[in-house]
Amino acid sequence: MQYSLKSTAVFQGKGLHSGAAVTLKIHPAPVGHGIWFLRSDVGAQDARIPAVWDAVVPSKLCTLIANDAGVSVSTIEHVMAALAGSAISNALIEVDGPEVPILDGSAAPFVDGILTAGILVQDAPVLAIRVLRAVEVRDGDAVARLEPSEMLEIDFRIDFAEAAIGKQSMVLNMANGAFVRELSNSRTFCRNADVIAMRERGLALGGTLENAVVFDGSNVLSPGGLRHADEPVRHKMLDAMGDLALAGAPLLGRYTGVRAGHALTNKLLRALFAQPDAWAYHNCEGHTGGKLPGVGVHRGDLPR
Repeated sequence: MQYSLKSTAVFQGKGLHSGAAVTLKIHPAPVGHGIWFLRSDVGAQDARIPAVWDAVVPSKLCTLIANDAGVSVSTIEHVMAALAGSAISNALIEVDGPEVPILDGSAAPFVDGILTAGILVQDAPVLAIRVLRAVEVRDGDAVARLEPSEMLEIDFRIDFAEAAIGKQSMVLNMANGAFVRELSNSRTFCRNADVIAMRERGLALGGTLENAVVFDGSNVLSPGGLRHADEPVRHKMLDAMGDLALAGAPLLGRYTGVRAGHALTNKLLRALFAQPDAWAYHNCEGHTGGKLPGVGVHRGDLPR
């Protein structure tokens, strides 16, 4: 069935790039509403932005969506991943600034807030998007691919020169709360040299060693080290989960990402929907619904 929240979940923090204080509220929404953002600091009637693939506009380092009036909100990938990983179909996300708060750099605080607010089962079935044939896009050595599968699977591979990262890979079936248990607490990461360069360009002003994993050669600068030995590839999978949620419905397919980022995953969705014979809607009543990410998840699934 479709799901929403029982009550509003509230989050306060700073934008990763702007450093500005921001409050985000995830409100319940009715059947068929989908996921929308609302910029409460914008007085115009067109302050609502749909969380869908064709609202994405080019942006470095994060996912940014905008409406036809040019009103935008950025760094949405972690909250989108949390919603998808909690099986939320319908929600209104109110934010009082142009950037989602980074919180601890992962999706876990968003998941915790959603599950604390409670999950509301709604009286309508979910329509998923079933991938019917393989679709692939490339950008140099980076590859993103979707192919048929009975459930959402994510296969990701990364290769960084930084000794503390190196080559990492992971494959995960996203059913039965796997996102919450295995990926949700993996934090965004970067090289120390990149932090210096971004700050010189007026970016990453809200970044700290507590809300990002910072690598310097073979060293991990963030206090406490890694939450997982392969935290970087897990975070890349988390980002992919959030970006794939912009399909507008749960995906039934296998996603493969090789050095892929936000822009390439969005390019993949555009390629999928440009080919009507590559996908179809699928009613998820019955046993198929149990294969969707987040169905049956509870707070005990959150990593400690």
